[in-house]
Amino acid sequence: MKVEQIYTGCIAHAAYYIESNGEAAVFDPLREVQPYINRANKDNAKIKYVFETHFHADFVSGHLDLQKKTGAQIVFGPNANPNYDALIAEDNQEFQIGDYKIKVLHTPGHTMESTTYLLIDENDKEHGIITGDTLFIGDVGRPDLAQKVAADLTQEKLAGHLYDSLRNKIMPLADDLIVYPNHGAGSACGKNMSKETTDTLGNQKKTNYALQEMTKEEFIDAVLDGLTPPPGYFPQNVMLNIKGYESLDDVLTRAGKALSPEEFEAAANETGALLLDTRQAEDFKNGFIPNSINIGLKGSFAPWVGAMIPDIKQSILLIAEPGTEEEALTRLSRVGYDYTVGYLKGGFEAWENSGKEVDSITRISPKTLESDLAKSEFKVIDVRKASEFQAEHIEGALNIPLSEINEHLASFPKDQEFALHCAGGYRSMIAASILKQRGWDNFKEVAGGFNKIKTETNLPTTQYVCPSTLK
Repeated sequence: MKVEQIYTGCIAHAAYYIESNGEAAVFDPLREVQPYINRANKDNAKIKYVFETHFHADFVSGHLDLQKKTGAQIVFGPNANPNYDALIAEDNQEFQIGDYKIKVLHTPGHTMESTTYLLIDENDKEHGIITGDTLFIGDVGRPDLAQKVAADLTQEKLAGHLYDSLRNKIMPLADDLIVYPNHGAGSACGKNMSKETTDTLGNQKKTNYALQEMTKEEFIDAVLDGLTPPPGYFPQNVMLNIKGYESLDDVLTRAGKALSPEEFEAAANETGALLLDTRQAEDFKNGFIPNSINIGLKGSFAPWVGAMIPDIKQSILLIAEPGTEEEALTRLSRVGYDYTVGYLKGGFEAWENSGKEVDSITRISPKTLESDLAKSEFKVIDVRKASEFQAEHIEGALNIPLSEINEHLASFPKDQEFALHCAGGYRSMIAASILKQRGWDNFKEVAGGFNKIKTETNLPTTQYVCPSTLK
Protein backbone atom coordinates (compact mmCIF):
# COMPACT_ATOMS: atom_id res chain seq x y z
CA MET A 1 0.00 0.00 0.00
CA LYS A 2 1.44 3.35 -1.02
CA VAL A 3 0.87 6.28 1.33
CA GLU A 4 2.32 9.59 0.22
CA GLN A 5 3.29 11.99 2.99
CA ILE A 6 3.22 15.63 1.90
CA TYR A 7 5.33 17.43 4.49
CA THR A 8 5.52 21.20 4.95
CA GLY A 9 8.52 22.01 7.11
CA CYS A 10 7.75 25.62 8.02
CA ILE A 11 4.74 24.52 10.07
CA ALA A 12 5.95 20.95 10.69
CA HIS A 13 2.76 19.62 9.08
CA ALA A 14 2.09 16.34 7.31
CA ALA A 15 -0.85 15.73 4.99
CA TYR A 16 -1.39 12.34 3.37
CA TYR A 17 -2.53 11.18 -0.05
CA ILE A 18 -3.58 7.68 -1.08
CA GLU A 19 -4.94 6.37 -4.39
CA SER A 20 -6.36 3.08 -5.60
CA ASN A 21 -8.12 2.24 -8.87
CA GLY A 22 -8.88 5.83 -9.79
CA GLU A 23 -10.12 6.88 -6.35
CA ALA A 24 -8.09 9.06 -3.97
CA ALA A 25 -8.29 10.42 -0.45
CA VAL A 26 -6.51 13.30 1.25
CA PHE A 27 -5.97 13.51 5.01
CA ASP A 28 -5.56 16.83 6.88
CA PRO A 29 -4.84 19.03 3.83
CA LEU A 30 -3.29 22.47 3.98
CA ARG A 31 -5.34 25.42 2.81
CA GLU A 32 -3.72 25.67 -0.62
CA VAL A 33 -5.38 22.67 -2.22
CA GLN A 34 -4.19 22.80 -5.83
CA PRO A 35 -1.16 20.54 -5.15
CA TYR A 36 -3.52 17.76 -4.00
CA ILE A 37 -5.71 18.23 -7.06
CA ASN A 38 -2.64 18.14 -9.30
CA ARG A 39 -1.48 14.96 -7.58
CA ALA A 40 -4.82 13.24 -8.17
CA ASN A 41 -4.86 14.43 -11.80
CA LYS A 42 -1.44 12.84 -12.29
CA ASP A 43 -3.00 9.52 -11.26
CA ASN A 44 -6.15 10.15 -13.32
CA ALA A 45 -7.97 9.79 -10.03
CA LYS A 46 -10.96 11.49 -8.43
CA ILE A 47 -10.58 12.69 -4.84
CA LYS A 48 -13.45 10.85 -3.14
CA TYR A 49 -12.89 11.80 0.52
CA VAL A 50 -11.16 14.45 2.59
CA PHE A 51 -10.52 12.91 6.01
CA GLU A 52 -9.95 15.21 8.98
CA THR A 53 -8.39 13.80 12.15
CA HIS A 54 -9.72 16.69 14.27
CA PHE A 55 -10.37 20.44 14.27
CA HIS A 56 -6.84 21.75 13.90
CA ALA A 57 -5.50 24.64 15.97
CA ASP A 58 -2.19 25.39 14.29
CA PHE A 59 -3.39 25.79 10.70
CA VAL A 60 -6.52 26.31 8.64
CA SER A 61 -7.35 23.10 6.83
CA GLY A 62 -8.11 23.00 3.11
CA HIS A 63 -11.06 20.66 3.40
CA LEU A 64 -13.71 23.20 2.37
CA ASP A 65 -11.90 24.41 -0.75
CA LEU A 66 -11.08 20.82 -1.67
CA GLN A 67 -14.75 19.88 -1.35
CA LYS A 68 -15.83 22.83 -3.50
CA LYS A 69 -13.28 22.14 -6.23
CA THR A 70 -13.54 18.34 -6.42
CA GLY A 71 -16.87 17.35 -4.89
CA ALA A 72 -15.06 15.22 -2.31
CA GLN A 73 -16.94 14.26 0.85
CA ILE A 74 -15.51 15.74 4.06
CA VAL A 75 -15.26 13.15 6.86
CA PHE A 76 -14.79 13.79 10.57
CA GLY A 77 -14.82 11.30 13.42
CA PRO A 78 -17.41 11.01 16.19
CA ASN A 79 -18.30 14.10 18.28
CA ALA A 80 -17.41 16.59 15.52
CA ASN A 81 -20.05 19.26 14.93
CA PRO A 82 -18.95 21.54 12.08
CA ASN A 83 -21.09 24.36 10.68
CA TYR A 84 -21.00 22.95 7.14
CA ASP A 85 -21.83 19.77 5.28
CA ALA A 86 -19.66 16.87 6.45
CA LEU A 87 -20.06 13.19 7.14
CA ILE A 88 -19.65 12.45 10.85
CA ALA A 89 -18.39 8.88 10.96
CA GLU A 90 -19.12 6.29 13.61
CA ASP A 91 -16.42 4.46 15.50
CA ASN A 92 -15.18 1.45 13.46
CA GLN A 93 -16.97 2.63 10.31
CA GLU A 94 -15.13 1.72 7.09
CA PHE A 95 -14.73 3.69 3.87
CA GLN A 96 -13.69 2.29 0.50
CA ILE A 97 -10.99 3.94 -1.65
CA GLY A 98 -10.65 1.71 -4.71
CA ASP A 99 -9.29 -1.55 -3.27
CA TYR A 100 -8.27 0.08 0.01
CA LYS A 101 -10.30 0.46 3.19
CA ILE A 102 -10.12 3.25 5.76
CA LYS A 103 -11.35 2.29 9.23
CA VAL A 104 -12.35 4.93 11.76
CA LEU A 105 -10.87 4.58 15.25
CA HIS A 106 -12.24 7.22 17.60
CA THR A 107 -9.30 8.31 19.80
CA PRO A 108 -10.37 11.29 21.94
CA GLY A 109 -7.85 13.04 24.16
CA HIS A 110 -6.10 15.73 22.16
CA THR A 111 -9.63 16.85 21.32
CA MET A 112 -12.90 15.02 21.86
CA GLU A 113 -13.43 14.43 18.13
CA SER A 114 -9.84 13.25 17.53
CA THR A 115 -9.82 10.24 15.25
CA THR A 116 -7.18 7.82 13.98
CA TYR A 117 -7.62 6.25 10.54
CA LEU A 118 -6.53 2.63 10.11
CA LEU A 119 -5.33 1.92 6.56
CA ILE A 120 -6.14 -1.52 5.14
CA ASP A 121 -4.64 -2.61 1.84
CA GLU A 122 -6.10 -4.53 -1.11
CA ASN A 123 -5.30 -7.85 0.62
CA ASP A 124 -7.17 -6.84 3.80
CA LYS A 125 -3.86 -6.42 5.61
CA GLU A 126 -3.60 -3.54 8.07
CA HIS A 127 -0.84 -1.28 6.80
CA GLY A 128 -0.66 1.80 9.03
CA ILE A 129 -2.45 4.45 11.07
CA ILE A 130 -2.91 8.13 10.28
CA THR A 131 -2.94 9.40 13.84
CA GLY A 132 -3.46 13.17 13.55
CA ASP A 133 -2.44 14.66 16.89
CA THR A 134 -3.24 11.55 18.94
CA LEU A 135 0.18 9.93 18.52
CA PHE A 136 3.35 11.58 17.26
CA ILE A 137 6.79 10.08 16.81
CA GLY A 138 8.20 10.34 20.31
CA ASP A 139 5.23 12.17 21.77
CA VAL A 140 1.45 12.50 21.97
CA GLY A 141 -0.85 15.46 21.35
CA ARG A 142 -1.14 18.02 24.09
CA PRO A 143 -4.47 17.65 25.95
CA ASP A 144 -4.93 21.26 27.00
CA LEU A 145 -6.13 22.87 23.75
CA ALA A 146 -9.76 21.71 23.78
CA GLN A 147 -10.55 22.18 27.46
CA LYS A 148 -12.69 25.29 26.85
CA VAL A 149 -15.11 23.40 24.59
CA ALA A 150 -17.24 22.34 27.58
CA ALA A 151 -17.43 23.73 31.08
CA ASP A 152 -16.49 20.43 32.71
CA LEU A 153 -13.73 19.52 30.26
CA THR A 154 -10.33 19.99 31.87
CA GLN A 155 -6.86 19.17 30.60
CA GLU A 156 -6.72 16.39 33.19
CA LYS A 157 -9.93 14.83 31.84
CA LEU A 158 -8.67 15.12 28.26
CA ALA A 159 -5.38 13.51 29.27
CA GLY A 160 -7.37 10.69 30.85
CA HIS A 161 -9.29 10.18 27.60
CA LEU A 162 -5.97 10.16 25.72
CA TYR A 163 -4.61 7.46 28.05
CA ASP A 164 -7.65 5.28 27.32
CA SER A 165 -7.46 5.91 23.57
CA LEU A 166 -3.80 4.94 23.38
CA ARG A 167 -4.21 1.81 25.53
CA ASN A 168 -7.51 0.60 24.10
CA LYS A 169 -7.36 1.64 20.45
CA ILE A 170 -3.72 2.16 19.41
CA MET A 171 -1.49 -0.14 21.45
CA PRO A 172 -3.42 -3.36 20.72
CA LEU A 173 -2.65 -2.89 17.00
CA ALA A 174 0.16 -4.84 15.31
CA ASP A 175 3.75 -3.71 15.83
CA ASP A 176 4.51 -3.61 12.10
CA LEU A 177 1.96 -0.88 11.39
CA ILE A 178 3.42 2.41 10.18
CA VAL A 179 2.56 5.49 12.25
CA TYR A 180 1.74 8.53 10.12
CA PRO A 181 1.34 11.58 12.42
CA ASN A 182 0.09 15.07 11.54
CA HIS A 183 3.20 16.86 12.86
CA GLY A 184 6.93 16.56 13.43
CA ALA A 185 9.54 18.42 15.48
CA GLY A 186 8.88 22.16 15.70
CA SER A 187 5.11 21.99 16.08
CA ALA A 188 3.51 23.52 19.16
CA CYS A 189 0.91 20.71 19.24
CA GLY A 190 3.23 18.55 21.35
CA LYS A 191 6.33 19.02 23.49
CA ASN A 192 8.82 16.28 22.56
CA MET A 193 8.29 15.36 18.90
CA SER A 194 11.01 13.60 16.94
CA LYS A 195 12.48 15.00 13.75
CA GLU A 196 11.43 11.68 12.17
CA THR A 197 8.00 11.84 10.57
CA THR A 198 7.10 8.12 10.45
CA ASP A 199 7.95 5.02 12.46
CA THR A 200 6.64 1.56 13.23
CA LEU A 201 4.12 1.29 16.01
CA GLY A 202 6.29 -1.41 17.59
CA ASN A 203 9.23 0.96 17.91
CA GLN A 204 6.99 3.64 19.37
CA LYS A 205 5.75 1.16 21.96
CA LYS A 206 9.39 0.72 22.99
CA THR A 207 10.59 4.33 22.83
CA ASN A 208 7.68 6.75 23.21
CA TYR A 209 7.41 7.81 26.87
CA ALA A 210 3.61 8.01 26.65
CA LEU A 211 3.27 4.36 25.61
CA GLN A 212 5.23 2.90 28.54
CA GLU A 213 3.61 0.98 31.36
CA MET A 214 2.13 3.42 33.87
CA THR A 215 -1.10 4.20 35.68
CA LYS A 216 -3.57 6.70 34.29
CA GLU A 217 -2.57 9.16 37.04
CA GLU A 218 1.12 8.80 36.14
CA PHE A 219 0.28 9.31 32.46
CA ILE A 220 -1.71 12.48 33.20
CA ASP A 221 1.20 13.91 35.21
CA ALA A 222 3.71 12.99 32.50
CA VAL A 223 1.77 14.35 29.55
CA LEU A 224 0.91 17.64 31.29
CA ASP A 225 4.41 18.19 32.69
CA GLY A 226 6.39 20.88 30.88
CA LEU A 227 3.61 22.19 28.65
CA THR A 228 4.16 25.80 27.65
CA PRO A 229 1.23 28.11 26.83
CA PRO A 230 -0.06 27.51 23.29
CA PRO A 231 0.25 30.28 20.70
CA GLY A 232 -2.53 32.84 20.91
CA TYR A 233 -3.84 32.20 17.41
CA PHE A 234 -4.68 28.53 18.10
CA PRO A 235 -8.28 29.07 19.35
CA GLN A 236 -9.00 31.37 16.40
CA ASN A 237 -7.84 28.72 13.91
CA VAL A 238 -9.99 26.11 15.64
CA MET A 239 -13.06 28.30 15.15
CA LEU A 240 -12.26 28.81 11.45
CA ASN A 241 -11.99 25.05 11.03
CA ILE A 242 -15.30 24.52 12.83
CA LYS A 243 -17.32 27.39 11.37
CA GLY A 244 -15.79 27.67 7.90
CA TYR A 245 -13.76 30.32 6.13
CA GLU A 246 -13.37 32.34 2.96
CA SER A 247 -11.98 30.63 -0.14
CA LEU A 248 -8.21 31.01 -0.44
CA ASP A 249 -8.66 32.11 -4.05
CA ASP A 250 -10.77 35.06 -2.91
CA VAL A 251 -8.29 35.94 -0.15
CA LEU A 252 -5.34 35.97 -2.57
CA THR A 253 -7.27 38.05 -5.12
CA ARG A 254 -8.13 40.69 -2.53
CA ALA A 255 -4.75 40.71 -0.78
CA GLY A 256 -2.61 40.57 -3.91
CA LYS A 257 -2.94 44.27 -4.67
CA ALA A 258 0.36 45.84 -5.78
CA LEU A 259 0.78 49.30 -4.24
CA SER A 260 3.22 52.02 -5.24
CA PRO A 261 5.24 53.58 -2.40
CA GLU A 262 2.77 56.49 -2.33
CA GLU A 263 -0.25 54.18 -2.27
CA PHE A 264 1.43 51.98 0.33
CA GLU A 265 2.13 54.96 2.59
CA ALA A 266 -1.43 56.23 2.18
CA ALA A 267 -2.84 52.79 3.01
CA ALA A 268 -0.67 52.59 6.12
CA ASN A 269 -1.94 55.95 7.32
CA GLU A 270 -5.58 55.25 6.49
CA THR A 271 -5.95 51.67 7.68
CA GLY A 272 -3.60 51.42 10.64
CA ALA A 273 -2.38 48.16 9.15
CA LEU A 274 0.62 46.35 10.58
CA LEU A 275 3.66 46.63 8.28
CA LEU A 276 5.08 43.13 7.89
CA ASP A 277 8.49 42.79 6.23
CA THR A 278 9.24 39.20 5.21
CA ARG A 279 12.81 39.69 3.94
CA GLN A 280 15.78 37.93 5.51
CA ALA A 281 17.21 39.44 8.68
CA GLU A 282 20.46 40.43 6.94
CA ASP A 283 18.53 42.53 4.40
CA PHE A 284 16.11 43.95 6.93
CA LYS A 285 18.78 45.27 9.30
CA ASN A 286 20.36 47.36 6.53
CA GLY A 287 17.19 49.30 5.89
CA PHE A 288 13.45 49.03 6.44
CA ILE A 289 10.29 51.11 6.52
CA PRO A 290 9.92 52.69 9.98
CA ASN A 291 7.52 50.82 12.29
CA SER A 292 7.63 47.60 10.24
CA ILE A 293 8.03 44.18 11.85
CA ASN A 294 10.42 41.61 10.43
CA ILE A 295 9.37 37.96 10.28
CA GLY A 296 11.47 36.30 7.60
CA LEU A 297 9.78 34.13 5.01
CA LYS A 298 12.82 31.83 5.00
CA GLY A 299 12.16 30.38 8.44
CA SER A 300 9.28 29.31 10.67
CA PHE A 301 7.27 32.15 9.20
CA ALA A 302 3.65 31.16 9.81
CA PRO A 303 4.09 29.98 13.43
CA TRP A 304 5.92 33.19 14.36
CA VAL A 305 3.28 35.32 12.65
CA GLY A 306 0.73 33.46 14.77
CA ALA A 307 2.77 33.95 17.93
CA MET A 308 3.55 37.65 17.45
CA ILE A 309 0.31 38.97 15.90
CA PRO A 310 -2.47 38.14 18.40
CA ASP A 311 -5.49 38.87 16.19
CA ILE A 312 -5.86 36.92 12.94
CA LYS A 313 -8.14 39.72 11.69
CA GLN A 314 -5.32 42.26 11.96
CA SER A 315 -5.00 44.17 8.70
CA ILE A 316 -1.52 43.77 7.19
CA LEU A 317 0.56 45.61 4.60
CA LEU A 318 3.24 43.38 3.15
CA ILE A 319 6.85 44.18 2.25
CA ALA A 320 8.41 41.19 0.51
CA GLU A 321 11.27 40.31 -1.78
CA PRO A 322 9.83 40.86 -5.28
CA GLY A 323 8.46 37.59 -6.60
CA THR A 324 7.68 36.13 -3.16
CA GLU A 325 4.47 38.05 -2.48
CA GLU A 326 2.07 35.21 -3.32
CA GLU A 327 4.08 32.76 -1.24
CA ALA A 328 3.94 35.14 1.73
CA LEU A 329 0.19 35.70 1.32
CA THR A 330 -0.43 31.95 1.05
CA ARG A 331 1.62 31.21 4.14
CA LEU A 332 -0.21 33.93 6.07
CA SER A 333 -3.53 32.36 5.11
CA ARG A 334 -2.34 28.92 6.19
CA VAL A 335 -2.73 30.16 9.75
CA GLY A 336 -5.82 32.30 9.16
CA TYR A 337 -4.34 35.75 8.48
CA ASP A 338 -6.63 36.72 5.62
CA TYR A 339 -6.74 40.50 5.98
CA THR A 340 -3.71 41.67 4.03
CA VAL A 341 -4.53 45.02 2.38
CA GLY A 342 -1.86 44.77 -0.32
CA TYR A 343 1.88 44.64 -0.87
CA LEU A 344 4.61 47.13 -1.76
CA LYS A 345 5.25 46.89 -5.51
CA GLY A 346 8.98 46.56 -6.12
CA GLY A 347 9.64 45.80 -2.46
CA PHE A 348 11.78 47.87 -0.09
CA GLU A 349 14.04 49.01 -2.92
CA ALA A 350 11.12 50.88 -4.48
CA TRP A 351 10.42 52.59 -1.16
CA GLU A 352 14.08 53.56 -0.74
CA ASN A 353 14.33 54.85 -4.31
CA SER A 354 11.30 57.04 -3.76
CA GLY A 355 13.25 58.98 -1.15
CA LYS A 356 11.00 58.08 1.75
CA GLU A 357 12.22 57.68 5.32
CA VAL A 358 14.06 54.47 6.25
CA ASP A 359 15.34 52.99 9.49
CA SER A 360 18.00 50.39 10.32
CA ILE A 361 19.19 48.11 13.12
CA THR A 362 22.75 47.81 14.38
CA ARG A 363 23.88 44.21 13.99
CA ILE A 364 27.22 43.27 15.54
CA SER A 365 29.43 40.19 15.33
CA PRO A 366 29.94 37.91 18.33
CA LYS A 367 33.54 39.15 18.53
CA THR A 368 32.32 42.74 18.74
CA LEU A 369 29.93 41.69 21.52
CA GLU A 370 32.87 40.16 23.39
CA SER A 371 34.92 43.31 22.91
CA ASP A 372 32.07 45.60 23.97
CA LEU A 373 31.40 43.58 27.10
CA ALA A 374 35.08 43.81 28.04
CA LYS A 375 34.98 47.61 27.79
CA SER A 376 31.71 48.38 29.52
CA GLU A 377 28.84 46.77 31.34
CA PHE A 378 25.59 46.38 29.52
CA LYS A 379 22.83 43.83 29.50
CA VAL A 380 22.72 40.79 27.26
CA ILE A 381 19.15 39.68 26.57
CA ASP A 382 18.61 36.18 25.24
CA VAL A 383 15.28 35.74 23.40
CA ARG A 384 15.47 31.95 22.99
CA LYS A 385 12.95 29.63 24.63
CA ALA A 386 13.34 29.10 28.37
CA SER A 387 14.45 25.49 27.82
CA GLU A 388 17.21 26.60 25.44
CA PHE A 389 18.35 29.24 27.94
CA GLN A 390 18.32 26.77 30.84
CA ALA A 391 20.41 24.33 28.84
CA GLU A 392 23.23 26.86 28.35
CA HIS A 393 23.58 30.64 28.17
CA ILE A 394 26.00 33.54 28.57
CA GLU A 395 26.69 34.11 32.24
CA GLY A 396 24.63 37.01 33.55
CA ALA A 397 22.30 37.12 30.53
CA LEU A 398 18.60 37.83 30.98
CA ASN A 399 16.10 35.51 29.30
CA ILE A 400 13.00 37.03 27.71
CA PRO A 401 11.61 34.47 25.21
CA LEU A 402 10.48 36.03 21.96
CA SER A 403 7.02 34.51 22.35
CA GLU A 404 6.62 36.49 25.61
CA ILE A 405 8.15 39.78 24.49
CA ASN A 406 4.88 41.72 24.36
CA GLU A 407 4.11 40.77 27.96
CA HIS A 408 7.58 41.75 29.21
CA LEU A 409 8.44 44.97 27.39
CA ALA A 410 9.05 46.69 30.72
CA SER A 411 12.03 44.36 31.26
CA PHE A 412 13.92 45.92 28.36
CA PRO A 413 15.91 48.91 29.66
CA LYS A 414 15.54 52.31 28.02
CA ASP A 415 18.34 54.05 29.91
CA GLN A 416 21.03 51.40 29.42
CA GLU A 417 22.55 49.83 26.33
CA PHE A 418 21.86 46.15 25.74
CA ALA A 419 22.46 43.40 23.20
CA LEU A 420 19.92 40.93 21.81
CA HIS A 421 20.58 37.42 20.60
CA CYS A 422 18.78 34.14 19.90
CA ALA A 423 20.23 30.87 18.57
CA GLY A 424 21.00 31.95 15.01
CA GLY A 425 19.65 35.45 14.36
CA TYR A 426 16.13 34.83 13.05
CA ARG A 427 14.22 35.39 16.30
CA SER A 428 16.45 38.18 17.58
CA MET A 429 15.73 40.24 14.44
CA ILE A 430 12.01 39.79 15.04
CA ALA A 431 12.56 41.02 18.59
CA ALA A 432 14.72 43.91 17.38
CA SER A 433 12.05 45.06 14.93
CA ILE A 434 9.37 44.95 17.62
CA LEU A 435 11.51 46.96 20.01
CA LYS A 436 12.26 49.51 17.30
CA GLN A 437 8.54 49.83 16.59
CA ARG A 438 7.89 50.39 20.31
CA GLY A 439 10.50 53.13 20.65
CA TRP A 440 13.70 51.35 21.76
CA ASP A 441 16.90 52.44 20.02
CA ASN A 442 19.58 51.65 22.61
CA PHE A 443 20.44 48.12 21.60
CA LYS A 444 22.46 45.99 19.18
CA GLU A 445 21.51 42.63 17.70
CA VAL A 446 24.09 39.84 17.53
CA ALA A 447 24.62 38.13 14.17
CA GLY A 448 24.63 34.33 14.31
CA GLY A 449 23.25 34.27 17.84
CA PHE A 450 24.34 31.89 20.56
CA ASN A 451 25.60 29.32 18.06
CA LYS A 452 28.27 31.76 16.83
CA ILE A 453 28.90 33.20 20.29
CA LYS A 454 29.84 29.70 21.46
CA THR A 455 32.25 29.00 18.60
CA GLU A 456 33.74 32.44 17.95
CA THR A 457 34.21 33.98 21.39
CA ASN A 458 35.53 33.17 24.84
CA LEU A 459 32.56 34.66 26.65
CA PRO A 460 31.81 32.66 29.81
CA THR A 461 28.72 30.44 29.57
CA THR A 462 26.89 28.28 32.06
CA GLN A 463 27.59 24.55 32.19
CA TYR A 464 25.59 22.70 29.54
CA VAL A 465 22.58 20.72 30.73
CA CYS A 466 20.82 18.36 28.34
CA PRO A 467 17.35 19.82 27.60
CA SER A 468 15.73 16.41 27.97
CA THR A 469 16.66 16.39 31.66
CA LEU A 470 15.02 19.74 32.32
CA LYS A 471 11.55 20.04 33.75
